[in-house]
Amino acid sequence: MTREGLSELAPEDARRKLAVFSGGFLKDQRIRRILTLAGWHVQVGILPRQTEAVAVWGRKPVSKRGLRAAQKRGLPVLTVEDAFLRSVKPGVEGQPALGLFLDLEGVHFDCSGPSRLERLLADHPLDDPDLSRRASEGIAFLRKHKLSKYNAFRGGDLPEPGYVLVIDQTRADASITFGGAGRRSFGRMLEAARVENPGKRILIRTHPVAASGHRRGHFDESDLDERTAFLDPNINPWDALDGAGRVYTVTSQLGFEAILAGHRPEVFGLPFYSGWGLSRDRQQIERRGRALTREQLFAAVMLIYAVWYDPAADALTDFETAARTLAAQTRAWREDNKTTVCVGMRAWKQKSVSRFLGNAMAVQFIDDPARAVETAAAGQGRVVVWAGRESEALREACRLRSVPLVRMEDGFLRSVGLGAELRPASSLVLDDLGIYFDPTRPSRLEALIEQSVKLDSADLRRAERLIDNLTAHQVTKYNLEGAMPDLAPRPGQKVVLVPGQVEDDASIRLGADRLATNLDLLTAVRQACPDAYLIYKPHPDVEAGLRVGEVPSGALTQYADLVARRSAAGPLMDAVDEIWTMTSLLGFEALLRGKTIHCLGTPFYAGWGLTQDHGPRIERRQARPSLAALVHACLIDHPRYLDPATGDACPVEAVLATLARRDPRAAGRDAWGLRLLARVQHRLRRYSGLWR
Repeated sequence: MTREGLSELAPEDARRKLAVFSGGFLKDQRIRRILTLAGWHVQVGILPRQTEAVAVWGRKPVSKRGLRAAQKRGLPVLTVEDAFLRSVKPGVEGQPALGLFLDLEGVHFDCSGPSRLERLLADHPLDDPDLSRRASEGIAFLRKHKLSKYNAFRGGDLPEPGYVLVIDQTRADASITFGGAGRRSFGRMLEAARVENPGKRILIRTHPVAASGHRRGHFDESDLDERTAFLDPNINPWDALDGAGRVYTVTSQLGFEAILAGHRPEVFGLPFYSGWGLSRDRQQIERRGRALTREQLFAAVMLIYAVWYDPAADALTDFETAARTLAAQTRAWREDNKTTVCVGMRAWKQKSVSRFLGNAMAVQFIDDPARAVETAAAGQGRVVVWAGRESEALREACRLRSVPLVRMEDGFLRSVGLGAELRPASSLVLDDLGIYFDPTRPSRLEALIEQSVKLDSADLRRAERLIDNLTAHQVTKYNLEGAMPDLAPRPGQKVVLVPGQVEDDASIRLGADRLATNLDLLTAVRQACPDAYLIYKPHPDVEAGLRVGEVPSGALTQYADLVARRSAAGPLMDAVDEIWTMTSLLGFEALLRGKTIHCLGTPFYAGWGLTQDHGPRIERRQARPSLAALVHACLIDHPRYLDPATGDACPVEAVLATLARRDPRAAGRDAWGLRLLARVQHRLRRYSGLWR
């Protein structure tokens, strides 16, 4: 469901009326929105007798009023809790949740009585093959992207594997109190870990909220000894679990993740995951006796019980979409959690770049390269340069100060409208090795394509779905509207499309070999295909008069059978047999449509066995990925995407949905000023070098 589709919600009088007695429900817009989408109408200041249920948050003290009111009126209680993939940072730092547990039967961490989750674990068959596949792939996705409930982990020095991991929790956490445990349980757990693992190193993992100073944990310096220490709190929990020989927990969610990681944790309380044959339980609960697999446990918790939210679509969604969203947000935070100094960024791009790179720390823009490097070095950060403005002097300055240099460029699914018209980008690529359009040196995209041959079946299916959706919705880089020209080839005549390019573009300078102009390209293609019906499509920036690359009209008449001016790229690609190009992205887009691509230069998608290559051979490109693998590297792994409506990092599927609507508002709330500026620059297009 999109923002434009909110009328699809059930009418207000069809939703169940829900009374709340906690300010948290009123302050947190995300919680209220998820409840609304789940069919509840949150009532403020309404007496319980006028409602159908009462909502409480977990079993916090603040929930007692709501519980008493529900009991007095004989109303059901809807218990609300965060789901186990929540956000990058904890909620105490103001981040909204991506999912909730909504339970009318109990609460998942209260062992005194059954909850809906416990009933699912006890009674649901959990044996559907599709459910099992999704569970297996979901576990793999969490492990690959190292996603947990909270995800703001900077990384640290991993200890030698084989240690015993003891998991701390925050004091007075409801899952402890209602999970058959207490403060003394943590002392017993630590003592058992020492006794049962003689000579082993013991590492205590502090809860992220306690590590951030917002609450206290159960262990402090007095609990340490010669073989007991605190685990670096910046270490990702999946890395901590991978290195652990044994895991000890009371009721922590990390015990659940330990099961997913292949452990059989030692459990001292009665959390939701104990009693199902997947843990060594120091306490027993008679209601639980069924033996489950870890996939069945995961399916019940993450695929059935949890209610997930997609902020880009403003709709309820499935686990997979929520996980992809959190992976995108977490990737952005982890990559940007450092001092970032940008060089060579035009003023109109700076706000958009700040949104992309400012996920953890504010971005600085400094025009002077020397000062930029010094600032980055002082903050142990990085320099980000627009790829076309990289200089040898900047490279050398970064090398001398050991400052990482990262190149930035537009991604391959960019906007509705041209970059030259100042349309902000919905995707950008960052490259610490080179840049994708420069075949003279390795790039991060090349490395990702090399690795793509090892992708698992779930990743490849995701890429295949992406290809299907891109082609079905005719989504390309710029997504310009345009009429389809009337083609008039003879019966059986081969139809060839020749996309024009911006002739001073870096991809031409670095990757076009002997051909450097659109006229050269047209001439070469006509010589190679003398009998073909040849269509020439000028580059949109050139047609707009903003860039260099116009072909003389006489040459167009001589070499091309048709000039497709201001035509939409997608339908045109569908109508032809072959594409001949120097380095145009349109060649990559046509690959997705199953077309034969002839490359006279060396674009990023050439040299991998998927194109007919007439340019120089690059010996580095030895891998032979499938088309799906290539697309995964180019459109999923390499770029970063930004949801223009929320301003948050998002997965490629969210941007695809926005671009498919061809809504110019996809540029975001602040785009009106850039559109006004674009009109001015069009009138001054002879001087376009001033803003390019």
